[in-house]
Amino acid sequence: MTRVLMVCEGNICRSPVARALLERALPLVSVSSAGTRALVGRHADPMAIQVAREHGMDISGHVATALNHKHVLGAELILSMTQTQQALIVATYPFARGKVFRIGAYDRVDIVDPYQRHRAAFELAFAQIEQGVSNWRDAIAKLTV
Repeated sequence: MTRVLMVCEGNICRSPVARALLERALPLVSVSSAGTRALVGRHADPMAIQVAREHGMDISGHVATALNHKHVLGAELILSMTQTQQALIVATYPFARGKVFRIGAYDRVDIVDPYQRHRAAFELAFAQIEQGVSNWRDAIAKLTV
């Protein structure tokens, strides 16, 4: 079974949604999430919960966790939301080089950070993450043999 780690900053908006989307797309894959500057102990943002719920996913039980050595070591694939986060992960955990990618790499986009913004930002982030998961789905599925 493949272990995928989704990473954003606060771990309350983008990476919980990315986790839920990938779990739905590939139920046999173990997916976790963390934040580079996590709001540790906080639940997912209410707007992220609402947008996810409208797309048939429940992330209300999510609790933010900070990215750490154990997360990075245990993941076979790490998908960050931005190029900056990708670079930070590799700089902090050099052994992760080669398994850290941006979820929007196929489309050459960073996922917009909707934190403390209007609903439209959450909807845009959701759409970008959904596209990113769709782009990565087949590659990840091949690893789950």
